[in-house]
Amino acid sequence: MRHSNYIGVFYTLLQAGLWEKDVQLLQYGWVDYKKVMQLAEEQSVVGLVTAGLEHVIDTKIPHDKLIPFIGRTLQIEQRNKAMNEFIAKLINLLNENGVKALLVKGQGVAQCYDRPLWRACGDVDLLLDDENYQKAKESLSKIATNIEQENIIDKHCGFVIGKWIVELHGTLHCGLYKRIDKFLDKLAEMTFTENKVRCWNNDKVEVEIPCPDNDIIFIFTHILQHFYKEGVGLRQICDWCRLLWTYRDSINKELLEKRIRKMGLMSEWKAFAAFAIDYLGMPVEATPLLNNKDCVKFNKKVKRINDFILEVGNMGHNRDMSYFDSKSYLTRKFLSFKRRIKDIINHTSIFPLATLKFTPTIMFNGIVSAIRGE
Repeated sequence: MRHSNYIGVFYTLLQAGLWEKDVQLLQYGWVDYKKVMQLAEEQSVVGLVTAGLEHVIDTKIPHDKLIPFIGRTLQIEQRNKAMNEFIAKLINLLNENGVKALLVKGQGVAQCYDRPLWRACGDVDLLLDDENYQKAKESLSKIATNIEQENIIDKHCGFVIGKWIVELHGTLHCGLYKRIDKFLDKLAEMTFTENKVRCWNNDKVEVEIPCPDNDIIFIFTHILQHFYKEGVGLRQICDWCRLLWTYRDSINKELLEKRIRKMGLMSEWKAFAAFAIDYLGMPVEATPLLNNKDCVKFNKKVKRINDFILEVGNMGHNRDMSYFDSKSYLTRKFLSFKRRIKDIINHTSIFPLATLKFTPTIMFNGIVSAIRGE
């Protein structure tokens, strides 16, 4: 029996769903749909792959192969509807308590997709200035069933409200380099003081989201945070692509370039943009700061980024973390440190200078977390 090129099929279907375009699968011969589904689950893009299956034009997908995708996607759709309803109630509650909060990531960027309800949802993330962060903590503490230990330095606190997790962010630090975090602080402050927002009408409730020029920076640095610390998934990169595509005609490209250079992240930006073009079918014309020479120049980096993404899965989904339940505290920390060293070696082969620059901060934060018992 021939081996199925399920990775090729996966990316073809992902592109089809991401951009709602017709594709052909017969070129791959026999398709192992179970492995395609497994990969889609690992990367949290089942809805996009399901959408892609609707755009296969050269063969009819067997009904029994479609059912798992359809069933899982219907679950995602129902969870999204429930989450949107919860967000509407949450924003109303905060408004009643005089709290101004911006929705970041998640359901906000989902509105950039052709099928927002088919994007896998996670937690509810809110960005707040100092005053509103404290007021929101007080408001949510009254209705939460559980409250996580607050990270006072980064101003982050999580609340369990019903079946949802709400995370309050007083900052959007990525924890990679002090200069980047300082810039993100200024950008967040500007977002509030200059009211740089866009609105999502969620069941007649106006939910405010950072304006596209600022949101692009927040989402991209969040991608890098996960890439360098635990593992980034395709869902996060797809979010970035859809945001760039949706606002392609209004993005201030000169301002974007100035900001990326200010943070010292041009190499990362171009490498991930080249990855998006090669593997996700991102239209070149909607990819700022990248030219044809860059796509060739970053070819090796793109392949290594893809290898890492497939290895670790979304948010480190594929990493073996079973030792957290079975090993002693010191053994857990040793194994985590060993994994971190492996990642550093890998990232050095992709972004050598940046990895050298970011590693001290990442390792220091890891030591601080260990001292806190996190």
